[in-house]
Amino acid sequence: MTAPETGDGRVGSRIQNYTTYWQNDGEQDDKTGTENRVENYTDVVNGYYDGATDLYEFGWSRSFHFCRFYKGEGFTAALARHEHYLSAQMKLKPGMRVLDVGCGVGGPALQIARFADVTIVGLNNNDFQIGRARRYTQKAELQDKVTFVKGDFMKLVEKFGENSFDAVYAIEATVHAPSWEGVYGEIKNVLKPGGIFGMYEWCMTDEWDPSIPSHQELARRIELGNGIPEMRALSKARAALLAVGFEIEHEEDLAERQDEIPWYYPLEGDIFKAQTTWDYITVWRMSWSGKVVTHYGLWLVEKLGLVPKGTWQVGETLKIAGDAVVEGGKTKLFTPMYLAICRKPGRV
Repeated sequence: MTAPETGDGRVGSRIQNYTTYWQNDGEQDDKTGTENRVENYTDVVNGYYDGATDLYEFGWSRSFHFCRFYKGEGFTAALARHEHYLSAQMKLKPGMRVLDVGCGVGGPALQIARFADVTIVGLNNNDFQIGRARRYTQKAELQDKVTFVKGDFMKLVEKFGENSFDAVYAIEATVHAPSWEGVYGEIKNVLKPGGIFGMYEWCMTDEWDPSIPSHQELARRIELGNGIPEMRALSKARAALLAVGFEIEHEEDLAERQDEIPWYYPLEGDIFKAQTTWDYITVWRMSWSGKVVTHYGLWLVEKLGLVPKGTWQVGETLKIAGDAVVEGGKTKLFTPMYLAICRKPGRV
């Protein structure tokens, strides 16, 4: 294993090598690009987040996910409501021990811990993000409610043991797994009998047809720009949940709600669509002028050695991601919010 090269958990070589996992896509090799990414998912995902975490926090927030919007609703308020909504759908109650699978820098964990008065363990395989999450939790004085551990979500039983949690949630995280059956099976096994699992999953919708070149290319751009080994159809997520033995109590693609404000609007970069005064800054960062500033600003700070080498290149993939996600939203070929509330069979 390569040692950290930055002192804060980021590995420079992982960041620099990130885009190489997509360079040979389409070539007729013994092992396709997708197979290579799936096999090396840990390096793919960590290389991406080593380079992208600072950019996410700068351009988005500490909650690395999408959400629905109501007319006039502020950006950060909508993100928090999305987290609270999942908690409410799961019926989280005070005293529960809850696992956050793929916790990022801890934004949702802090919100849900406050909202539901539960104890949360955040799991992350990225040292840099864990360090950030612990600092933010200490600042929020929630160390007694929220803790973070390093671990692979494909090895949850090895990490925690069976029947360890009352509830588990994953917010736009398990799309990074090499297989849904694998990660969902691990989640089911660490749940107590009768325990609840709630998730927002990234999927290509069932309107997506991988045999259509433009559809396949859209999925590839989403993968490249978001550190995802392989995009899969929503029907496969549902099938995987059932295959590992979950009982689905509720499921819905929230992107199908007839909202006046689309979930992807911040990425369109149209400042006239900003919902509040404070949101102008967030939306501007996604505009053409905001991207130009970020492009040259990030190039400069990398040249000055203020961020690891390769960060600029990962930042360039984020532009690809933004455009692809908006296209996927408008064409209804992609959703970041397939909601599923599932229960492990057995007595509660």
